[in-house]
Amino acid sequence: MTIHTVLVTGGAGFIGSNFIRHLLANYNYDIINLDKLTYAGNLENLADVAGDQRYRFVQGDIGDAEVVRELMPQADAVVSFAAESHVDRSIEDPGTFIQTDVYGTFVLLDAARRSDIERFLHISTDEVYGQSIGDQRFKEDDPFRPRSPYAASKAGGELQVHAFRETYDLPVVIARPANNIGPYQYPEKAVPLFTINAIEDEPLPVYGEGLQIRDRLYVDDHCKALDLLLHEGELGEAYNISAGNERTNIEVVKTILDILEKPTSLIRFVEDRLGHDERYSMEATKIRALGWSTDHDFDAAMEKTVNWYRDHREWWEPIRSGEYREYYERMYGRRLAEAKPYEEAG
Repeated sequence: MTIHTVLVTGGAGFIGSNFIRHLLANYNYDIINLDKLTYAGNLENLADVAGDQRYRFVQGDIGDAEVVRELMPQADAVVSFAAESHVDRSIEDPGTFIQTDVYGTFVLLDAARRSDIERFLHISTDEVYGQSIGDQRFKEDDPFRPRSPYAASKAGGELQVHAFRETYDLPVVIARPANNIGPYQYPEKAVPLFTINAIEDEPLPVYGEGLQIRDRLYVDDHCKALDLLLHEGELGEAYNISAGNERTNIEVVKTILDILEKPTSLIRFVEDRLGHDERYSMEATKIRALGWSTDHDFDAAMEKTVNWYRDHREWWEPIRSGEYREYYERMYGRRLAEAKPYEEAG
């Protein structure tokens, strides 16, 4: 396989921007970044590489067949991050998720099969499996049981990837990562939301009693895994990417408060969201057999993440107005008004 140019979709988002930076630092590839620049896409995420002659940004929608068909022949490989990705928003507006995560994925696959693409790396999610029960840890051949509109849309997109492999022999590889944390994550997601609220001495809205369990994967470790799969992943195969950093949400919140030296009195237990999965857990034996390992345990991943938001107010302060503020009030305004302080609730 010879790669000269990589088409990255959704490259202005959280994981995509970190991966573009990773590729530019480690390879002499040309990068085409196709991003619609929805609310979570931010060119400031790539301001430090914007002047690199190997990097080119194209604003466009993966659901726009004309744009995709024009770009696809220019690339040797595709790494597809583009997706609507927040469970809470999928509960509000599931149709948008189907349009992007299912139909948009189809448009990319259809253009790829008509080009000489050597590798199509599709970024899925651990949520396609649904929630883990008891000590269950999902393996790559376990069935999909998505429980949210977001998870279902990602499962639908991934099933198309499998179908294009079987039908058209498209050279696909699939990544199923755990929950990522790190720099440039849009503040609607749990860790940056809690971190920024704590920095501002605002209440931290924790769903239910905060007992949901997630595996926190530091984004640089994820980028290393995607690099490996892009170059060495077996065609047609899916790979779980988990860090072994499983913690309850309330443990995550308390860790953030400890790092920032903030009081637990900021915690508020609020009404849980609909269909909230209790736990995600995966085995990563398959990708570790390729030589992948993490550089960040839970404490290191959290400390680097929290410190980044503490030190980069100039990045997140502009985001906390406008669309984000309206969303935050819709999602948490009533919940926070009805919530009890952590000490009282406990």
